[in-house]
Amino acid sequence: MHWAPAYAGARSRADERGFTPLRRSAENGFTLVELMVVLTIIGFISAAVVLAIPDPRGRVIEDADRFAARVAAARDEAVVTARPMGLWVSASGYGFQRREGGQWTPLEDKPFATANWKGGTRALVGKDGRQQIAFDGTGLPTDPLTVTLAREGERVSVTVDMAGKVLVGG
Repeated sequence: MHWAPAYAGARSRADERGFTPLRRSAENGFTLVELMVVLTIIGFISAAVVLAIPDPRGRVIEDADRFAARVAAARDEAVVTARPMGLWVSASGYGFQRREGGQWTPLEDKPFATANWKGGTRALVGKDGRQQIAFDGTGLPTDPLTVTLAREGERVSVTVDMAGKVLVGG
């Protein structure tokens, strides 16, 4: 069915002003609402793609956070058991020790099992190649400690201050 004026040869006001019936104009292009919906969908897809791209620095931060949590757990264990806990750090990993019978005994039970850094991560520990501290029964460390983890040019430091507070920073 085609729209036509009431009498033949007559022009409507819409024709005089350049307007056409809705049906014909909709066939010629997209409405603003349709364009806005498409742009919104493209925006959501773009955001999902950006969030899915892995960040190499994120992995170093994850290693640092995991290490810091385990150091804090060792400090807390020293306080709860009222027995000194030790920590050693090397370029390739770290481990924990407990003072028993006048000597340091390595711990291999979770969460204190010896751990290697994840692939590509190295700890910058200085000339000796190893750093050590111990927490006494009150949770205070024998020395302050800063361990810098590095991977692919990114660095994150984990610090234990003299109050026993464990901090992760850039």
